[in-house]
Amino acid sequence: MSFLEGRVAIVTGGGRGVGRTYALKLAEHGAKVVVNDLGGDAAGGGSDDLTPAQEVVNEIKAMGGEAVVNGGDVSSWDNAREMVAQAVETFGRLDILINNAGILRDRMLVNMTEEEWDIVVKVHLKGTFAPTHHAANYWRTESKAGRQPDARVINTTSHSALFANIGQANYAAAKGGIASFSQVAARELQRIGVTVNAIAPRAETRMTAGLREWTPEQLERRDPEWIAGFVAWLASAEASHVSGRVFEVWGYGITVAESWQHGPSCEASKDPSVLGERVSKILKFARGNAGINPGEWLDP
Repeated sequence: MSFLEGRVAIVTGGGRGVGRTYALKLAEHGAKVVVNDLGGDAAGGGSDDLTPAQEVVNEIKAMGGEAVVNGGDVSSWDNAREMVAQAVETFGRLDILINNAGILRDRMLVNMTEEEWDIVVKVHLKGTFAPTHHAANYWRTESKAGRQPDARVINTTSHSALFANIGQANYAAAKGGIASFSQVAARELQRIGVTVNAIAPRAETRMTAGLREWTPEQLERRDPEWIAGFVAWLASAEASHVSGRVFEVWGYGITVAESWQHGPSCEASKDPSVLGERVSKILKFARGNAGINPGEWLDP
């Protein structure tokens, strides 16, 4: 229980899937948890049913922990502010923010509607920015008052963004934005004692159910608890030296994604007629873009 004893966490999208597992794992190790969830379906539809979040809270209390439900929309500026305030008012502080809430509206880009683009970007990207903004302002106030935080923001990116999965232009764009946002936020918030990292989880949840058949071994390695263990470590005091990184996480291991790197270069020119040979040369020596290899989803 002492690993996260005394720390207070918010987990968005904490009623189901990996978010549920995060909330339970944090509580198992002593954290007090605000379980945020609207209760909608995987596409973001349905009525505001707080039952999944309440069930997680009930499980935490049954194990002797402390937790409360929050039913706010993470992409709402006011709801995000109220969520942070609820954590502080209920438990006296906030130490950990896990931005996990998300939806899917998959479609090839030529068929994608404006609404399908807007809602996915709003939930994922704004739904990461808004809670982080309000949490960061709370931590900045604490720092100015001489109470330097040892705080964590853990965001959720995706392999779809890192490796360009077709049929998910909206989701990949939002998740790619979250990866970059995490790196910028890490640099901005380090002076007030806040680390910011992002993870790309591989797990079997309702968002991935039915995509392919898995062997029992593969299903075991896609258990969300493998990811929750790493998230709990990132949330702990032990991880205070880790910030601005993106990690791939599943039961087969933890990998550091190395982000964009400078590759081969050539001399620029204002004359386009001379550039063909130069660009062809640097492309010859450049590594190809990393992509999703179907085999990677089956074996380590």
